[in-house]
Amino acid sequence: MASVQFTDVQARPTEFLDLTSLTLDEFQQLVPPFEAAFQAHMAVWRLDGKPRTARQFSVYKNCPLPTPEDRLFFILVYLKTYALQVVQGRLFGMGQSKANQWIHVLLPVLLAALRTLGDAPTRSLNALAQRLGVSEADAATMVTPLEAELTPRAAVPAIAPASPLLPMMGRNGVSSAPKTLLNRPRVIAARKRTTR
Repeated sequence: MASVQFTDVQARPTEFLDLTSLTLDEFQQLVPPFEAAFQAHMAVWRLDGKPRTARQFSVYKNCPLPTPEDRLFFILVYLKTYALQVVQGRLFGMGQSKANQWIHVLLPVLLAALRTLGDAPTRSLNALAQRLGVSEADAATMVTPLEAELTPRAAVPAIAPASPLLPMMGRNGVSSAPKTLLNRPRVIAARKRTTR
């Protein structure tokens, strides 16, 4: 099965930027901390998520992601495109289950690598202000409030539709369907006599 590899795309910088949102220089700066975080993770955990007890991790001959660049390229393409795991696996020459395993291993590894570089995403305004070296008030002006993101740009009528556009899939409350109580003596779930 043909697959996309880092060596195929590195010669085309525009396509590489489209697939990963990083330039080749930025990518090369991220490879060493990413590989260090990957080796640290694989020293403790197996690819299937279970604790490592016997052998240490080694790259096999038929590994779909043999180099550190291929592993980083794989997870960056996944984060940029958020393709279905079947599509991601097909792109990189593996099945959906292997793509799932690699995604679950490489996402925390990438976050650990970004933390060592000081580039991990921040979740609070205070952390953002410290990272940028500005006051919280200045950081607050840089961030778009959630309410502003949710309001539409064009004028839309304020009348909400009577029913949602998509049907709700979850249960709302107590089901109104009649229940068959099999442990009650008056309920007959099968014949008492056999028919000839």
